[in-house]
Amino acid sequence: MPKVTAQHLMEQFHLELVNQDDDINYRPITTSDISRPGIEMAGYFTYYPAKRLQLLGKTELTFFSELSEDEKDDRMQRLCTYDTPGIIISRNLEVPEQLMQAARDVGVPILRADLSTTRLSSQLTTYLESKLAPMTAIHGVLIDIYGIGVLITGSSGVGKSETALDLVRRGHRLVADDSVEIHQEHDNMLIGKSPELIRHLLEIRGLGIINVMTLFGAGSVRNFKRIGLAIHLELWDENKTYDRLGLTEDEMKIFDTQVPKMTVPVRPGRNLAVIIEVAAMNFRLKRMGINAAQQFSDRLTDVIEEGDQDEF
Repeated sequence: MPKVTAQHLMEQFHLELVNQDDDINYRPITTSDISRPGIEMAGYFTYYPAKRLQLLGKTELTFFSELSEDEKDDRMQRLCTYDTPGIIISRNLEVPEQLMQAARDVGVPILRADLSTTRLSSQLTTYLESKLAPMTAIHGVLIDIYGIGVLITGSSGVGKSETALDLVRRGHRLVADDSVEIHQEHDNMLIGKSPELIRHLLEIRGLGIINVMTLFGAGSVRNFKRIGLAIHLELWDENKTYDRLGLTEDEMKIFDTQVPKMTVPVRPGRNLAVIIEVAAMNFRLKRMGINAAQQFSDRLTDVIEEGDQDEF
Protein backbone atom coordinates (compact mmCIF):
# COMPACT_ATOMS: atom_id res chain seq x y z
CA MET A 1 0.00 0.00 0.00
CA PRO A 2 1.47 3.39 -0.99
CA LYS A 3 2.05 5.94 1.76
CA VAL A 4 -0.33 8.91 1.65
CA THR A 5 -0.06 11.87 4.02
CA ALA A 6 -1.62 15.30 4.41
CA GLN A 7 1.29 16.65 2.41
CA HIS A 8 0.12 14.70 -0.65
CA LEU A 9 -3.37 16.15 -0.22
CA MET A 10 -1.92 19.66 -0.13
CA GLU A 11 -0.23 19.09 -3.48
CA GLN A 12 -3.18 17.28 -5.09
CA PHE A 13 -5.96 19.67 -4.03
CA HIS A 14 -3.93 22.89 -3.57
CA LEU A 15 -4.82 23.11 0.10
CA GLU A 16 -3.50 25.86 2.35
CA LEU A 17 -1.37 24.84 5.31
CA VAL A 18 -2.57 26.98 8.21
CA ASN A 19 -0.14 26.05 11.00
CA GLN A 20 3.64 26.13 10.90
CA ASP A 21 5.38 23.34 9.02
CA ASP A 22 8.02 22.95 11.78
CA ASP A 23 5.36 21.83 14.28
CA ILE A 24 3.78 19.23 11.99
CA ASN A 25 4.13 15.46 11.95
CA TYR A 26 2.91 14.08 8.62
CA ARG A 27 1.35 10.82 9.75
CA PRO A 28 0.23 8.22 7.18
CA ILE A 29 -3.43 8.18 6.17
CA THR A 30 -4.57 4.56 6.42
CA THR A 31 -8.26 4.78 5.47
CA SER A 32 -10.28 6.52 2.78
CA ASP A 33 -13.12 7.24 5.21
CA ILE A 34 -13.58 10.91 6.06
CA SER A 35 -14.95 11.95 9.48
CA ARG A 36 -17.13 15.00 10.06
CA PRO A 37 -16.94 15.27 13.87
CA GLY A 38 -20.31 16.82 14.53
CA ILE A 39 -21.27 14.62 17.46
CA GLU A 40 -17.76 15.03 18.85
CA MET A 41 -18.31 18.79 18.96
CA ALA A 42 -21.18 18.01 21.31
CA GLY A 43 -18.79 16.12 23.59
CA TYR A 44 -19.37 12.47 22.62
CA PHE A 45 -15.98 10.90 21.86
CA THR A 46 -16.69 7.25 22.76
CA TYR A 47 -16.42 6.07 19.15
CA TYR A 48 -14.26 8.88 17.82
CA PRO A 49 -12.40 7.65 14.67
CA ALA A 50 -9.11 9.38 15.44
CA LYS A 51 -7.18 7.77 12.56
CA ARG A 52 -9.42 9.30 9.89
CA LEU A 53 -9.06 12.69 8.28
CA GLN A 54 -11.26 15.15 10.16
CA LEU A 55 -13.32 17.54 8.02
CA LEU A 56 -14.82 20.63 9.67
CA GLY A 57 -17.41 22.62 7.78
CA LYS A 58 -19.78 25.48 8.49
CA THR A 59 -22.14 23.32 10.57
CA GLU A 60 -19.44 22.01 12.93
CA LEU A 61 -17.69 25.34 13.38
CA THR A 62 -20.95 27.25 13.91
CA PHE A 63 -21.94 24.84 16.67
CA PHE A 64 -18.42 25.07 18.11
CA SER A 65 -18.64 28.88 18.28
CA GLU A 66 -21.61 28.64 20.64
CA LEU A 67 -19.73 26.57 23.25
CA SER A 68 -18.15 27.98 26.38
CA GLU A 69 -14.41 28.66 26.46
CA ASP A 70 -13.72 25.59 28.61
CA GLU A 71 -15.80 23.40 26.28
CA LYS A 72 -13.95 24.76 23.25
CA ASP A 73 -10.58 23.86 24.76
CA ASP A 74 -11.81 20.41 25.75
CA ARG A 75 -13.29 19.57 22.32
CA MET A 76 -10.23 20.56 20.36
CA GLN A 77 -7.79 18.84 22.70
CA ARG A 78 -9.77 15.61 22.35
CA LEU A 79 -10.14 16.10 18.59
CA CYS A 80 -6.38 16.39 18.04
CA THR A 81 -4.63 13.13 18.91
CA TYR A 82 -1.27 11.58 18.07
CA ASP A 83 -3.12 9.31 15.61
CA THR A 84 -4.96 12.06 13.73
CA PRO A 85 -3.41 12.45 10.22
CA GLY A 86 -4.89 15.88 9.57
CA ILE A 87 -7.78 18.31 10.02
CA ILE A 88 -9.26 20.10 7.02
CA ILE A 89 -11.36 23.26 7.13
CA SER A 90 -13.72 23.85 4.19
CA ARG A 91 -15.11 27.06 2.65
CA ASN A 92 -11.99 29.05 3.71
CA LEU A 93 -13.54 29.42 7.17
CA GLU A 94 -11.62 30.95 10.06
CA VAL A 95 -9.63 28.43 12.11
CA PRO A 96 -10.44 28.64 15.85
CA GLU A 97 -7.50 29.53 18.06
CA GLN A 98 -8.30 26.55 20.32
CA LEU A 99 -7.82 24.23 17.32
CA MET A 100 -4.51 25.87 16.42
CA GLN A 101 -3.19 25.37 19.96
CA ALA A 102 -4.37 21.77 20.26
CA ALA A 103 -2.92 20.87 16.85
CA ARG A 104 0.38 22.53 17.74
CA ASP A 105 0.68 20.42 20.89
CA VAL A 106 0.50 17.07 19.04
CA GLY A 107 1.74 18.06 15.56
CA VAL A 108 -1.49 17.69 13.59
CA PRO A 109 -1.50 19.55 10.24
CA ILE A 110 -4.42 21.93 9.69
CA LEU A 111 -5.38 22.45 6.05
CA ARG A 112 -7.90 24.80 4.50
CA ALA A 113 -9.79 24.66 1.20
CA ASP A 114 -12.21 26.97 -0.57
CA LEU A 115 -14.52 24.13 -1.67
CA SER A 116 -17.84 23.31 -0.02
CA THR A 117 -17.74 20.59 2.62
CA THR A 118 -19.75 18.02 0.66
CA ARG A 119 -17.80 18.49 -2.56
CA LEU A 120 -14.46 18.41 -0.75
CA SER A 121 -15.43 15.23 1.11
CA SER A 122 -16.39 13.52 -2.15
CA GLN A 123 -13.14 14.46 -3.89
CA LEU A 124 -10.99 13.41 -0.93
CA THR A 125 -12.75 10.05 -0.63
CA THR A 126 -12.36 9.29 -4.34
CA TYR A 127 -8.68 10.18 -4.28
CA LEU A 128 -7.92 8.16 -1.14
CA GLU A 129 -9.85 5.11 -2.37
CA SER A 130 -7.71 5.14 -5.49
CA LYS A 131 -4.43 5.61 -3.65
CA LEU A 132 -5.10 3.22 -0.77
CA ALA A 133 -6.67 0.40 -2.79
CA PRO A 134 -5.05 -3.07 -2.43
CA MET A 135 -2.57 -3.64 -5.25
CA THR A 136 -0.88 -6.63 -6.85
CA ALA A 137 1.17 -7.14 -10.01
CA ILE A 138 0.53 -9.89 -12.56
CA HIS A 139 2.76 -10.97 -15.43
CA GLY A 140 0.69 -10.42 -18.54
CA VAL A 141 -0.79 -7.94 -20.99
CA LEU A 142 -3.87 -5.73 -20.59
CA ILE A 143 -5.72 -4.57 -23.71
CA ASP A 144 -8.89 -2.52 -24.14
CA ILE A 145 -10.90 -4.44 -26.76
CA TYR A 146 -14.24 -2.91 -27.70
CA GLY A 147 -14.53 -1.42 -24.22
CA ILE A 148 -13.67 -4.69 -22.44
CA GLY A 149 -10.47 -4.81 -20.41
CA VAL A 150 -8.91 -8.14 -21.43
CA LEU A 151 -6.08 -9.48 -19.27
CA ILE A 152 -3.89 -11.86 -21.31
CA THR A 153 -1.73 -14.22 -19.27
CA GLY A 154 0.53 -17.16 -20.09
CA SER A 155 4.04 -18.47 -19.71
CA SER A 156 7.00 -16.47 -20.99
CA GLY A 157 7.45 -16.73 -24.76
CA VAL A 158 3.94 -17.97 -25.51
CA GLY A 159 3.21 -14.88 -27.63
CA LYS A 160 1.38 -12.42 -25.38
CA SER A 161 3.21 -9.29 -26.57
CA GLU A 162 3.04 -10.29 -30.25
CA THR A 163 -0.69 -10.84 -29.88
CA ALA A 164 -1.01 -7.44 -28.18
CA LEU A 165 0.85 -5.81 -31.09
CA ASP A 166 -1.53 -7.42 -33.58
CA LEU A 167 -4.52 -6.22 -31.54
CA VAL A 168 -3.17 -2.67 -31.47
CA ARG A 169 -2.79 -2.79 -35.25
CA ARG A 170 -6.44 -3.80 -35.44
CA GLY A 171 -7.45 -0.61 -33.61
CA HIS A 172 -7.53 -1.69 -29.97
CA ARG A 173 -5.71 0.07 -27.13
CA LEU A 174 -2.76 -1.10 -25.07
CA VAL A 175 -2.88 -0.54 -21.31
CA ALA A 176 0.09 -2.56 -20.04
CA ASP A 177 2.62 -5.08 -21.26
CA ASP A 178 4.73 -7.53 -19.26
CA SER A 179 3.60 -6.29 -15.82
CA VAL A 180 0.04 -5.25 -14.96
CA GLU A 181 -0.57 -3.42 -11.70
CA ILE A 182 -4.05 -4.28 -10.45
CA HIS A 183 -5.92 -2.24 -7.84
CA GLN A 184 -9.19 -3.28 -6.23
CA GLU A 185 -10.79 0.11 -5.79
CA HIS A 186 -14.32 -1.14 -5.02
CA ASP A 187 -16.04 -4.47 -4.51
CA ASN A 188 -15.86 -6.48 -7.75
CA MET A 189 -13.97 -3.69 -9.52
CA LEU A 190 -10.38 -4.33 -10.59
CA ILE A 191 -8.45 -1.53 -12.27
CA GLY A 192 -5.31 -2.42 -14.21
CA LYS A 193 -2.55 -0.07 -15.29
CA SER A 194 1.09 -0.14 -16.32
CA PRO A 195 4.08 0.70 -14.13
CA GLU A 196 5.34 4.18 -14.94
CA LEU A 197 8.69 2.85 -16.17
CA ILE A 198 7.24 0.73 -19.01
CA ARG A 199 4.07 2.67 -19.82
CA HIS A 200 3.12 2.55 -23.54
CA LEU A 201 6.01 0.15 -24.28
CA LEU A 202 5.91 -3.31 -25.88
CA GLU A 203 8.74 -5.86 -25.89
CA ILE A 204 8.82 -7.93 -29.06
CA ARG A 205 11.43 -10.70 -29.19
CA GLY A 206 13.79 -10.17 -32.09
CA LEU A 207 12.64 -6.58 -32.50
CA GLY A 208 13.19 -5.09 -29.05
CA ILE A 209 11.32 -2.33 -27.23
CA ILE A 210 8.80 -0.28 -29.21
CA ASN A 211 6.76 2.74 -28.14
CA VAL A 212 3.17 2.03 -29.11
CA MET A 213 1.97 5.62 -28.70
CA THR A 214 4.77 6.95 -30.91
CA LEU A 215 4.18 4.37 -33.65
CA PHE A 216 0.37 4.15 -33.67
CA GLY A 217 -0.73 7.44 -32.09
CA ALA A 218 -2.32 8.53 -28.82
CA GLY A 219 -5.52 6.64 -29.65
CA SER A 220 -3.70 3.31 -29.40
CA VAL A 221 -3.03 3.50 -25.66
CA ARG A 222 -4.79 4.29 -22.40
CA ASN A 223 -3.43 4.64 -18.88
CA PHE A 224 -5.84 2.37 -17.01
CA LYS A 225 -8.81 0.08 -17.62
CA ARG A 226 -11.25 -1.99 -15.61
CA ILE A 227 -10.56 -5.71 -16.05
CA GLY A 228 -13.56 -7.64 -17.34
CA LEU A 229 -12.13 -10.80 -18.90
CA ALA A 230 -9.01 -12.93 -18.45
CA ILE A 231 -7.61 -15.06 -21.27
CA HIS A 232 -4.85 -17.57 -20.54
CA LEU A 233 -2.62 -18.64 -23.42
CA GLU A 234 -0.98 -22.07 -23.21
CA LEU A 235 0.87 -24.28 -25.64
CA TRP A 236 -1.39 -26.86 -27.30
CA ASP A 237 -1.47 -30.13 -25.35
CA GLU A 238 -2.62 -33.09 -27.45
CA ASN A 239 -3.57 -35.00 -24.31
CA LYS A 240 -5.80 -32.25 -22.95
CA THR A 241 -9.46 -31.79 -23.80
CA TYR A 242 -10.38 -28.19 -24.56
CA ASP A 243 -13.83 -26.67 -24.35
CA ARG A 244 -15.47 -26.67 -27.79
CA LEU A 245 -18.91 -25.33 -26.98
CA GLY A 246 -18.24 -22.60 -24.42
CA LEU A 247 -20.82 -23.82 -21.91
CA THR A 248 -18.38 -24.19 -19.03
CA GLU A 249 -17.18 -20.93 -17.47
CA ASP A 250 -13.92 -20.77 -15.56
CA GLU A 251 -12.91 -17.93 -13.24
CA MET A 252 -9.71 -16.27 -12.07
CA LYS A 253 -9.67 -14.91 -8.52
CA ILE A 254 -7.86 -11.62 -7.90
CA PHE A 255 -8.22 -10.36 -4.35
CA ASP A 256 -11.91 -11.00 -3.59
CA THR A 257 -13.09 -10.59 -7.17
CA GLN A 258 -13.86 -13.41 -9.59
CA VAL A 259 -12.98 -12.58 -13.20
CA PRO A 260 -14.34 -14.73 -16.07
CA LYS A 261 -11.46 -16.71 -17.57
CA MET A 262 -10.91 -18.52 -20.87
CA THR A 263 -8.04 -20.81 -21.83
CA VAL A 264 -6.89 -20.55 -25.44
CA PRO A 265 -4.44 -23.18 -26.75
CA VAL A 266 -1.60 -21.87 -28.90
CA ARG A 267 -0.20 -23.66 -31.94
CA PRO A 268 1.12 -22.61 -35.38
CA GLY A 269 -1.55 -21.32 -37.74
CA ARG A 270 -3.95 -19.97 -35.10
CA ASN A 271 -4.63 -16.24 -35.32
CA LEU A 272 -4.65 -15.39 -31.62
CA ALA A 273 -5.50 -11.73 -32.15
CA VAL A 274 -8.72 -12.60 -34.01
CA ILE A 275 -9.64 -15.28 -31.45
CA ILE A 276 -9.17 -12.89 -28.52
CA GLU A 277 -11.02 -10.12 -30.35
CA VAL A 278 -14.00 -12.42 -30.97
CA ALA A 279 -13.82 -13.66 -27.36
CA ALA A 280 -14.22 -10.06 -26.15
CA MET A 281 -17.17 -9.46 -28.49
CA ASN A 282 -18.79 -12.73 -27.39
CA PHE A 283 -18.27 -11.73 -23.76
CA ARG A 284 -20.13 -8.47 -24.43
CA LEU A 285 -23.00 -10.41 -25.99
CA LYS A 286 -23.23 -12.67 -22.95
CA ARG A 287 -23.50 -9.64 -20.69
CA MET A 288 -26.38 -8.47 -22.91
CA GLY A 289 -28.12 -11.84 -22.47
CA ILE A 290 -27.13 -13.42 -25.80
CA ASN A 291 -25.31 -16.72 -25.25
CA ALA A 292 -24.64 -18.55 -28.54
CA ALA A 293 -23.43 -21.73 -26.81
CA GLN A 294 -26.55 -21.92 -24.63
CA GLN A 295 -28.78 -21.26 -27.64
CA PHE A 296 -27.13 -24.12 -29.51
CA SER A 297 -27.52 -26.41 -26.49
CA ASP A 298 -31.22 -25.51 -26.23
CA ARG A 299 -31.75 -26.21 -29.95
CA LEU A 300 -29.96 -29.53 -29.63
CA THR A 301 -32.14 -30.47 -26.66
CA ASP A 302 -35.29 -29.58 -28.61
CA VAL A 303 -34.20 -31.74 -31.58
CA ILE A 304 -33.49 -34.70 -29.30
CA GLU A 305 -36.84 -34.33 -27.54
CA GLU A 306 -38.68 -34.12 -30.89
CA GLY A 307 -36.87 -37.25 -32.05
CA ASP A 308 -37.93 -39.13 -28.93
CA GLN A 309 -41.56 -38.10 -29.42
CA ASP A 310 -41.52 -39.25 -33.09
CA GLU A 311 -40.48 -42.73 -31.97
CA PHE A 312 -43.63 -43.03 -29.92
